[in-house]
Amino acid sequence: MRSAEVVLVHGLYHQPAHLQPLADALRRRGVSVHAPRLHRGSLAADTVAVQEAIDVCGDPPVVVAHSYGGAVASGTEGASSFVFMAAFVPDLGESCASLGGPDAPVNAWVRPHPEGGTYIPKDAATDLFYGDCEPEAAQRAVELLIPQASGHGRCVVSNAAWKYAPSHYVICARDRAMNPVLQQAMASRCGTEEVIDASHSPYISHVEAVMRSILG
Repeated sequence: MRSAEVVLVHGLYHQPAHLQPLADALRRRGVSVHAPRLHRGSLAADTVAVQEAIDVCGDPPVVVAHSYGGAVASGTEGASSFVFMAAFVPDLGESCASLGGPDAPVNAWVRPHPEGGTYIPKDAATDLFYGDCEPEAAQRAVELLIPQASGHGRCVVSNAAWKYAPSHYVICARDRAMNPVLQQAMASRCGTEEVIDASHSPYISHVEAVMRSILG
């Protein structure tokens, strides 16, 4: 086992409860799991939240990041290793928005929220994020989605911690939110990579495969 402690980092519109299937599976294996809540107002504030979770670990943890969470994880220090799931792996001065570009698949479904920020319509979310999940699990995940304050994806990172620790990338071949071609480019920055036949949310649909990648 790489580490007895794991920090899970969720993506935009999501929250720690989305990662519960993976967290529960890891805990059954005796792993101490930390899943901080993001949406703190900026990439910098989200990074502080994850750094605090890393700092309370007894041993350097494996940091497992999904989607936008990859940018958050990249700004931290003290991880023993990284596992990126369909995630951005930005270098210094890059943002998720600059890497994804204006034609990112998810962009077609982003809508302004009446109370500010943006959201993903529920009728689009299942196909976009959870296309290979069991219907009940997909419905639960859709109901957990929350509006997202603007700007997080445009913030640039000031650190690239994946350069200094072992990093593994899980490419999701059936992803309809983040282009698998972009994922391959992100994976090329990591030490190792694998391709799984998954949607954007392998922590729900391919728990065992992701857990193997985490535990090593």
